[in-house]
Parts: sequence; structure tokens; C-alpha cells
Amino acid sequence: CWTVWLGSLEMVCYLVPVQFSRVTFPMPALPHISFWTIFNEECQIQCHSQKQDHKLMSNKEWKEKLSPEEYNVLREKGTEPAFSGKYWDFKDRGIYKCLCCNSELFSSETKFDSDTGWPSFYSPIKKDNIKEIEDLSHGMQRTEVICNNCDAHLGHVFFDGPQPTGLRYCINSASLNFKKINVK
Repeated sequence: CWTVWLGSLEMVCYLVPVQFSRVTFPMPALPHISFWTIFNEECQIQCHSQKQDHKLMSNKEWKEKLSPEEYNVLREKGTEPAFSGKYWDFKDRGIYKCLCCNSELFSSETKFDSDTGWPSFYSPIKKDNIKEIEDLSHGMQRTEVICNNCDAHLGHVFFDGPQPTGLRYCINSASLNFKKINVK
């Protein structure tokens, strides 16, 4: 057994003999893996991440972790009612994180009042922390925003935001946690 460090992700690896010579399957992309296996004629290497892979959690596990409203928004792509979420009119300085996996998503520095009733941002902290997916539900053509780490539904992005991006990331409060930054 040995430990491998990939950036900030610690991997514990085991070398195990195998009885067969060839197995093929898709390998998840790093660093989001929680389990991967390499097969060759002589050995099998299994690596298990010390970090929980939220993409592998079952619906039952998510229902135990989240409130009914959070589960509806984050896992079933629901939307909280306008002007009802805790962050739509929130003014503190800090970082907005994914409620499911704690990935940093948005900064208060890019938050603006869009008069829509949902927290709105003109840019994510890091583009790689979110994924944008075409959404044709409800007879509309929109772009859904999800967490790139755990696939949690966050909201939608629209092209009517302020400069410098012209984008409006319209995000459900139920999908966010907030970490305050102390300013002196």
C-alpha cells in the first residue's frame, strides 16, 4: 500500500494480483475520481480517494443529507420561489459555495441586484467549478448551471447581465452555503 498526492487530493493505492489478463472500462477524469482501476497481465492497481465523491452518492443518501426543498432544487432541478431564498438580498462579503460538496462557486464581488428575486452573479469564481448545459425543459431554451464537482443543479445563466461579462448567473439560494470574509 502507498499514498499518492495529486495536488490536494490524497490517494491510497493498493497493488492486488488479478486472475485475468484483459478488462476495459471508461476511466473517470482526475481529480474527481474516488475509485479507479488499472489492469494489465500481472496486476491490478486500485486507488481510493480520501475525499468523498459526491457524484457517486445515491438518491437515498442525498435525501438523508438535504432538506426536502434542497433536494428538490439540487437533485431534481427544481426552483425556489422568487424572493424567498436567504441570499437573494444578502449583502455580506464572502464566498458562495455548493451546498452539496462545498466547492467554491461565486464571490460576493460579482453579485449584483437583478430584481429577479434570486441571487445573481456576473461571473463564477472559476469557470471550471461549474458546468453549463443546454436546458430545453418547460418549453424554453435556457442554459442550466450545475456544480462541476457533484452535478448539483444551481440555476441558469442568461445573457442579460452587467458588464464586464454581460452574463447573469441566476442561482437558487437553496443550492448555496455562504462563507463570510472578515474585512478589517
